[in-house]
Amino acid sequence: MTKTTLAAALAAALALPVAAQETYSVDARHTFPVFEVSHFGMSSQRGMFNKTTGKIVIDRAGKKGSADITLDMTGITAGDAKLVDHLKAEDFFDVAKFPTATFKSSNFKFEGDKLVAVSGDLTLKGVTKPVTLTVTSFQCGNHPMNKKPMCGADASTTIKRTDFGIKYAVPAVSDDVKLSIPVEAFKD
Repeated sequence: MTKTTLAAALAAALALPVAAQETYSVDARHTFPVFEVSHFGMSSQRGMFNKTTGKIVIDRAGKKGSADITLDMTGITAGDAKLVDHLKAEDFFDVAKFPTATFKSSNFKFEGDKLVAVSGDLTLKGVTKPVTLTVTSFQCGNHPMNKKPMCGADASTTIKRTDFGIKYAVPAVSDDVKLSIPVEAFKD
């Protein structure tokens, strides 16, 4: 290989786009994790966490990323004030002692250009366990109204609440809790 060919090859390699990490802040107005449990085998009852914050770092070209998400457990809603008070009490989330829950991940799984799973650690009521979220509807682009770059997705998983020390009324109120997490985040 001649010096000219080597120099040209090196210049071409340096001109290739470098995988770029992008940081996104969770849009609290459009990110509301929802939980669902079987209630006495009669119906599915749902609640929502309406105060979510966090950062997501994604490298779409490098097919990797990280997430650091915090749920303000005091912001739980469930449609009935007495039920919300009970969910906030020691029997369930004990928000006086554990006012936040967190999800931290550095393991993003891609299939082609689509993010399909995020594995990480969920800390709930002071207990940390590994959790894998299945991701659907992953999209990035400009927000149609304000034109800012954003990404969004729907993520879901099922956890056992007893794994996190939440044992009240099992099995009448199911141990399995389905989590559905619509998330939108704007590029910083």
